[in-house]
Amino acid sequence: MNFLRKKDSSVPIPAPGTEFSIEKSAEIPVLPDFARKSDIDVKYPLIKPYSYAHIHWDEEEKEVVYELIEPPISQKERDILESLEKGLEELINISFINIKEESAVISYLEKNSKVLLSELGLKLPKDIFMKLMYYIYRDFVGLNLIESLMHDQHIEDIECNGVNTPLYIVHRKYRNLKTNILFSENEKLMSFVEKLAQKCGKYISYANPILDGRLPDKSRVNATYTQDISSGGPTFTIRIFTTEPWSPIKLIDVKTASPELLAYLWMLIEYESNIMIIGGTGTGKTSFLNSIAFFMPPQARIVSIEDTHELNLLHTNWLPSVSREATGVGGSNNLGEVSLFTLLKASFRQRPDYVIVGEIRGQEAYILFQGAASGHPTISTMHAEDVETMIRRLETPPINLPPSLVETIDAVCVMSQSKIYGNEVRRLKNITEIIRVSSTSLEKNTPFVWDPKTDRFFFKKESHIFKKLQTEYGMTGEQIQKEFERRTLLLWQMYKRGISGYREVHEIISAYYKTPSEVLKKFNIK
Repeated sequence: MNFLRKKDSSVPIPAPGTEFSIEKSAEIPVLPDFARKSDIDVKYPLIKPYSYAHIHWDEEEKEVVYELIEPPISQKERDILESLEKGLEELINISFINIKEESAVISYLEKNSKVLLSELGLKLPKDIFMKLMYYIYRDFVGLNLIESLMHDQHIEDIECNGVNTPLYIVHRKYRNLKTNILFSENEKLMSFVEKLAQKCGKYISYANPILDGRLPDKSRVNATYTQDISSGGPTFTIRIFTTEPWSPIKLIDVKTASPELLAYLWMLIEYESNIMIIGGTGTGKTSFLNSIAFFMPPQARIVSIEDTHELNLLHTNWLPSVSREATGVGGSNNLGEVSLFTLLKASFRQRPDYVIVGEIRGQEAYILFQGAASGHPTISTMHAEDVETMIRRLETPPINLPPSLVETIDAVCVMSQSKIYGNEVRRLKNITEIIRVSSTSLEKNTPFVWDPKTDRFFFKKESHIFKKLQTEYGMTGEQIQKEFERRTLLLWQMYKRGISGYREVHEIISAYYKTPSEVLKKFNIK
């Protein structure tokens, strides 16, 4: 079954003076829910008109699999392709040309492929030549066997555990899936890992066998090079980030959060509360942070600091910063390093209204919490399964924060990955308000909690932070409750009307800050 929703008109990427072209981001797959895994059978395009994803139940393996469908190629065509690729490699090494020059590279490839075919005395039908050009494009311009996967907007991670083992992907809808892709030769996998390193602008070798880098499209890469490091041969993991951030309405759509919960966070962010988002690996902490950042006032000065650039905000007064590793040249291990700590110290001289830190791990936490204590609202993420674990991490080495600084956190969002009716889901497990922290005790309040049995969110109307707003901003309890209800209804109306695009949602939230009565009138909210 094909499930497609038009987002834009088809966007072919042509090369000047050439026949070969591909289409990227022409359609966004809308994938349905299935009552049983054995019923799953969906197909959608990746690089039109050449490659497709087919996700279906494999009766023999008794699992859902991800099958990459590419143009079939005969042995004769494969021999011609190998001859063309060898000829192109002898002409020029173009594997690592900057992706910005893609059209020029495609033009070069096509023209020289035709010259090589002429020299070989071969004349191919147009459809065969276009098919071979796809494979040449894939192997020279793209990322070889996984190039099509890089265009699947539903893939979060691509995982290779070594030679002669199938690649796995983490699908945003159907989670962990085995693919029909594998590297059958150790040398080819080593060469591919080298290509990944060079695409990241880095170097990997026997002497330096671990790679951490970022591809031109901002995907994050971790790879190993030798069997000394990983017994199965070279490995790699690629984290692919969505081209568009998920709006708060999208979180409602996938049931990660409820309108009430998001309206509560909206009020906390507007009134400059300090929020920590915690959870295990893969629970969606950064995606959730990006979504609730929509609630920051449109004119606010926002400074974000990350190890890898993952956040994507539409605020015009946003200053994104990314740390940089040391070069290690000349025996100096920190030469050229720009750490999170350094960036965070500098950020407080940039007059931020909000400070976002992608993830805190070490000494940068002290600067962040000092800033929070001095009146700079902050939002950050941290690896911790629950609030108690988070506080232990903050109060022990290498962070070593005193309880008085930990207490500056107003609310903690606990993200979780769970299973509902056999399907893996991400949920905001609870929101916990921090009331008081001492060396021996923790006083907290939990206004929101998710019930896994019913897959519903429950709201305990007594909120410590809402009471705090009354004291600090002179608001009455009735005013706070009314505003909370209005924002809940506004988010719910956007969801009911299918308004979930990140630009649309951002515009409505921005308009609410400027002319709330007009926005409420538009959505028939009193």
